[in-house]
Amino acid sequence: MSEARPIKITETILRDAHQSLIATRMPTELMLPIVDKMDKVGYHSVECWGGATFDASLRFLKEDPWDRLRKLRDGFKNTKLQMLFRGQNILGYRPYADDVVDSFVEKSVANGIDIIRIFDCMNDLRNLQEAVNATNRIKAREGRGHAQIALSYTLGDAYTMEYWIDMAKKIEEMGADSICIKDMAGLLVPYKAAELIKEMKAATKLPIQLHTHYTSGVAGMTYLKAVEAGVDVIDCAMSPFAMGTSQPATEVMVETFKGTPYDTGYDQNLLAEIADYFRPYRDECLANGLLNPKVMGVDIKTLLYQVPGGMLSNMVSQLKEQNAEDKYYEVLQEIPRVRKDLGEPPLVTPSSQIVGTQAVFNVLMGERYKMATDQTKDVLRGKYGQTVKPMSQEVIDKVIPGEERITCRPADLISNEMEKLESEMAEWKQQDEDVLSYALFPQVATDFFKYRQAQQEKVDPAQADTKNGAYPV
Repeated sequence: MSEARPIKITETILRDAHQSLIATRMPTELMLPIVDKMDKVGYHSVECWGGATFDASLRFLKEDPWDRLRKLRDGFKNTKLQMLFRGQNILGYRPYADDVVDSFVEKSVANGIDIIRIFDCMNDLRNLQEAVNATNRIKAREGRGHAQIALSYTLGDAYTMEYWIDMAKKIEEMGADSICIKDMAGLLVPYKAAELIKEMKAATKLPIQLHTHYTSGVAGMTYLKAVEAGVDVIDCAMSPFAMGTSQPATEVMVETFKGTPYDTGYDQNLLAEIADYFRPYRDECLANGLLNPKVMGVDIKTLLYQVPGGMLSNMVSQLKEQNAEDKYYEVLQEIPRVRKDLGEPPLVTPSSQIVGTQAVFNVLMGERYKMATDQTKDVLRGKYGQTVKPMSQEVIDKVIPGEERITCRPADLISNEMEKLESEMAEWKQQDEDVLSYALFPQVATDFFKYRQAQQEKVDPAQADTKNGAYPV
């Protein structure tokens, strides 16, 4: 046997697993009782924040996401906590000024995040640099904080092996601490993964982590080949919330590498106790419809059409609303054409929704780009950043005729925002973090602040007699 090289695991059950399977609806109170046991496993990290957890906490669970992070930090004494961060978009859906990015990174680390995984829907490294710089400033000052850049994995003419190797080298030059290959649609097949990892390991000294989804059914085999090829960390989910559109199961991967040089050393009995804890909640989610059995199977169309599962379901519901379900295959054929017109971006939030929606419009209107969404126009204007390939000049001329396009980093055109945001929401501010919640989701955060105040004052604003300015007692 060759020398021991234990594979490390990032556990996703507290973030991506439930985001992928039950629309990010797991409440904090359900997480806390099991934290003590999870902390004993020896995970490389636990992903528990960022992505859609921020929006869902405020919007649907009526929870303060910052409060969740602090409680998890209190519980995890020995394990690094990790978050997902959308580059210059932070956790929102538009690019923010650098001072908002800096402040968000600062507060994330201060409240307990160790590893910030930063990605951009265009793989435009300019949109990631500020978040890396902000993390590195904290690291220089306080000795904590780790900036990981995630490359959104995708297929297409532009995405050659040279492209990925070049990106890996640039990420190292940017000052990142590690690289993640983020395969959001489950497109990375086993032998391709082995080749990609080998080449990237030869090109950079940075640790490489692999993140994939089981959507297309190959993820477990992909991890096996990637680990043999030298990947450092893999993302897995505890079995009750694994597979389907989530990640491969933690226990399965631990067992796979047992007795090999890649043995994790994790205790299967401890993992079984953690799985037992989550199983009743999974059953409850199945019973109340929050967990749809459809997202738990294999969807080979993902590999055929290279479209993430969430994008497919979004498209189906759009067609249903228009009574145009018979146009399904026409739209599927239109998606790669739209993607090509827009410079062949990776299909990940928000580019996947933009391409999918535009493809639906193109088919339903009977004329391509007769109607373009505001987001499509913004992609063509360059507001989301630079694409790997040039965009179609013909489409640019039709959709935004005569408009000047942005070639600089989009955030260079945004003035500092923090002061303005703070003055706008001053009446609701109870902690500095509230300003950031408001920055990302102004309306949703304001509704949450009103709800929070009502809870604190034991007053229900819905019962108010607004005419006389009185509340029932």
